[in-house]
Amino acid sequence: MPASAASANLSSNASGRDTHNAPGKVDRVVACLDKSRLSQKVIPYAAAIAQALHAHLTLLQVLEVTAKTGAPADPIEWGIGRREAHDHIDRLASEWGDGTFRIDTIVIEGQPAEQISLWARNQGASLIVVGTHGDSGLAGWSLGSTARSLVEKASGALLLVPSSVPDARAVHYRRLLVPLDGSRQAESILPLATRLAKAEQAKLLLTHVIPVPELTEIGPLEAEDIELREQVVRRNERVARQYLERIRAGIAEQDVSVDIILREGDVRNRLSHLAVDEAADLVVLSAHGRGGRPDVSCGSVAFHLMTHAAAPLLLVLRPSPPEGGVVLNNKTRGGPPGRAAL
Repeated sequence: MPASAASANLSSNASGRDTHNAPGKVDRVVACLDKSRLSQKVIPYAAAIAQALHAHLTLLQVLEVTAKTGAPADPIEWGIGRREAHDHIDRLASEWGDGTFRIDTIVIEGQPAEQISLWARNQGASLIVVGTHGDSGLAGWSLGSTARSLVEKASGALLLVPSSVPDARAVHYRRLLVPLDGSRQAESILPLATRLAKAEQAKLLLTHVIPVPELTEIGPLEAEDIELREQVVRRNERVARQYLERIRAGIAEQDVSVDIILREGDVRNRLSHLAVDEAADLVVLSAHGRGGRPDVSCGSVAFHLMTHAAAPLLLVLRPSPPEGGVVLNNKTRGGPPGRAAL
């Protein structure tokens, strides 16, 4: 990998290899809300990214219909709920927007994750922001049902904001933890991370965790076994440092502050602890890395961080699927909705 590769424009990844649908450009951010106060915590995080990247921000709320019939149980209650949802989301937009930063609002109906992902695709929203928990609260799952489903259904990028983050009027991204494993998939997040860091004058923390090699054991390891394992670790550390230094040098050419962090041990646990130890404001990573499988929505490392990281997690998902989905009633102006057409 050439040392200057990371200085390529943000439509390619930092290694100089083509990155189809690289998420360096974000034109529209959509923040997903429900009627709970927990969900409102996503607004300052979404606004911070939208302002930094000069993107439009839309607050979106889904009026959920019953899954079996695709319609509300009571049309009168649905009408009342529709009016309350419009009032609620318009009030939030007024509170968070100002003369220099306009926030749009939209209320749609259907199953939340399906309609959010379809609306984002059809409207060109390349970043979806959602809280880890909403209406359902904190019990039962490490992620709420909408957040879990969006990981499966959405494309582009997904910002997960933990429900444990404190209430804040303004958010600034100053330290971005960026895990890399040397794969093209992992590097796909570099254009977006670099652009955000430059806009926010933030520091990128390029991170690689070296797994401890596993040796088949049927008894205590002998001296040569231990030496072999240490040799592998030393070799991996040398190669990983060279790799991160090349990436660092390329990004630094774009006038972005970059540090590299090398650790050894269990990748998932090390990364979740690093987010705390390094006081990261944001963790930016790809849903898949070197061991990524096409039949699952995200790898084990990404899933662990989704459910354990204390910092917000910006996850780059799969590319957008082919056109064909249709959003149901993208504005709630008429009668009760029917079933979503997928």
